[in-house]
Amino acid sequence: MTSPRPAVDLPSTERRRPATGHLDELSTLELLHVFNDADAEVTSAVRAALPSLSILVEQTVAALDAGGSVHYFGAGTSGRLAVLDAAELLPTFNLDPGVFVAHLAGGDEAMRRAIEGSEDSEAAGAAEAHQLDQGDVAIGIAASGTTPYVHGALEAARDRGARTALITSNPAVPAESADIIVVADTGAEVLTGSTRLKAGTATKLLLNSFSTAVMVQRGYVWSNLMVSVVATNHKLRERSVRILAEATEIPLETARERLMAADGDLKAALVSELGSVSLERARGALRSASGAVRRALASLPPSDTDSSHD
Repeated sequence: MTSPRPAVDLPSTERRRPATGHLDELSTLELLHVFNDADAEVTSAVRAALPSLSILVEQTVAALDAGGSVHYFGAGTSGRLAVLDAAELLPTFNLDPGVFVAHLAGGDEAMRRAIEGSEDSEAAGAAEAHQLDQGDVAIGIAASGTTPYVHGALEAARDRGARTALITSNPAVPAESADIIVVADTGAEVLTGSTRLKAGTATKLLLNSFSTAVMVQRGYVWSNLMVSVVATNHKLRERSVRILAEATEIPLETARERLMAADGDLKAALVSELGSVSLERARGALRSASGAVRRALASLPPSDTDSSHD
């Protein structure tokens, strides 16, 4: 019979944490303090990963500017966090479908019910990556760094000429696993092997920072305002009014009127107001600037400005 592998050979995310061997003896409050103390370790692990993440952000911006797309590949918690990140980009930044795509081992059903065996197939991951092309970015997400589904996808993506990256909590992953390795070394979990805890938190933080930084660098944000938001309900329509008022220092009711005149197009209303140009000229400047408000404003020469508003 084969002996079990010693703990030293296990990924750090699978090792036992000696300090929490008494977990089942703690009171509720003591238990929660243990989890919270462990969570405090996550931010420093994420900070150490930022230099690698910045490279991934910059390469992704270049790929998207050239017409490429971003594809996340993950299983279990990692895959679900990827689905969440990709889904939230569409309304937050008015992003077209297909720019950020999340591939979850086991498909949509795995979002609601764990299908653990789905992560074991390299072939399934490779099949999911068949749509990638040169100029795209494939990002594998695997806390342990060993998920076959993820590695199959990254290998297939690389074969198709895509740029590859791996977000993981295992510092021992081979360097050849991807072009860029982003490691948040969160160590052993409080509950042994439960990577939805510290490793999952680190993954969420990294994905939040990654995708938001990409959107900022591509001009989907003006100042620190969410000017690309899709106003699909009352709350978001009111937010758009507040954003326009804050950005231009005009009264709320005036901002509401400007936004109505622009048919709800916040960016056009913003460029029109800040640049003192008509909505038509504002929309033209935005088209030339690929939707980036700051670049659109910079493109308006003094001779093009006027005080008219459509």
